[in-house]
Amino acid sequence: MLTTAQSERETSEALERDAEALHEALSGLVRLYRFRDRDQICCFDVSVPQCYGLEALVREGPLTLGQLADRLYLEKSTASRVVDALERKGYVTRAPHPGDRRALNLTATPAGRRLVSRIRASLIEDAKAVIEDLSPPFRREAARFLWRLTEVSAERLGRGPSGASPSAGAGPAGSACPIGECD
Repeated sequence: MLTTAQSERETSEALERDAEALHEALSGLVRLYRFRDRDQICCFDVSVPQCYGLEALVREGPLTLGQLADRLYLEKSTASRVVDALERKGYVTRAPHPGDRRALNLTATPAGRRLVSRIRASLIEDAKAVIEDLSPPFRREAARFLWRLTEVSAERLGRGPSGASPSAGAGPAGSACPIGECD
């Protein structure tokens, strides 16, 4: 029979192994996706940070520079350079903020919205190729797991998913998990 101390030690050791396995798996996946994003997104004449910024503006509507920087986990000065490039390319406009004379609202232009749609379609096709041989229940459970992991990680960092406040949700249009309950 196990003592409480032995049981706690085994639980702690199992947690350590599981955390290490998760770290290795996520590190590999993140590296692969970073290279995939670089290789695919840059074919559309924008950098990866520019694409992420434009996606945030399309998904969430007008944002201030500070809000966009938060969504992208960037310093405001870096986010400003991202917006400058997007504005030069005709993908973003700046307009006075209605409630703060010191701030500007950033908005995706119709060309920016079309670009995000084209990039997203390309990335979705890639994702379909990755998961097509997996069973539908496994695909759905994997997506739920990743959404939940995103939420928990964001909470630990003191940020909501995508840099938004924790109540803003992780998925598109503020939904916490676009495929159902994540808990």
